[in-house]
Amino acid sequence: MKTFSDIFKKSFLKDASMDLDFYNVIMALLAAFICGMIIFFVYKFFYRGVLYSHTFNILLVFACMITAFIVLTISSNIALSLGMVGALSIVRFRTAVKEPLDTGFLFFAIAIGITCGASLYLMSLVCTIFISFIYILLVHLKQRANVFLFILKYNKAVSEDVEKELTNLKYSLKNKTIMDDRVELIVELKLRAKDTTNFVSTLSQLDGVHSATLINYNGDFAC
Repeated sequence: MKTFSDIFKKSFLKDASMDLDFYNVIMALLAAFICGMIIFFVYKFFYRGVLYSHTFNILLVFACMITAFIVLTISSNIALSLGMVGALSIVRFRTAVKEPLDTGFLFFAIAIGITCGASLYLMSLVCTIFISFIYILLVHLKQRANVFLFILKYNKAVSEDVEKELTNLKYSLKNKTIMDDRVELIVELKLRAKDTTNFVSTLSQLDGVHSATLINYNGDFAC
């Protein structure tokens, strides 16, 4: 004799299963690949982080396609989707994402993969192009005035000569360290593409100046 629980389970499993259309699977994966490649080239040619990673860029394309595949699988079977949510909830990734921009690109790829898996192909393409355009625009605005750190090490005896040369530059003092008769000076400069860096050579050639280093500053001390 069938109980109400057995009838409910049988009805639930019958309604929860849905055959996937092969055409929809190919279209979703193809759309995810195209959008992922757009993200790939935007990340490659317009990335302005500390260190570009080619393997991470490939991961963005994979993340887009794999997310679309997962969404397709979940949408085909409700019972399977519940088990998959439970399985994915225990997954832990140990690789640290150091750059905030990398985290943004990773969420970008996952979001596009979700929309492709939901068969929203036009929306996926439009959002990919629009968000990429906004990112390129912001990168272009940033390039107008690049921020640099200028590190200068010299003797106290030539302090007046150094300060005289620095008066020609628009800078803000970040750090000044004095050790015995030696001085280490760190200033922040904003230089445009048309600005020259001849001042580095001029200061390094002064008697008493030990080193003059100009570093592109992106939030970390990295060249």
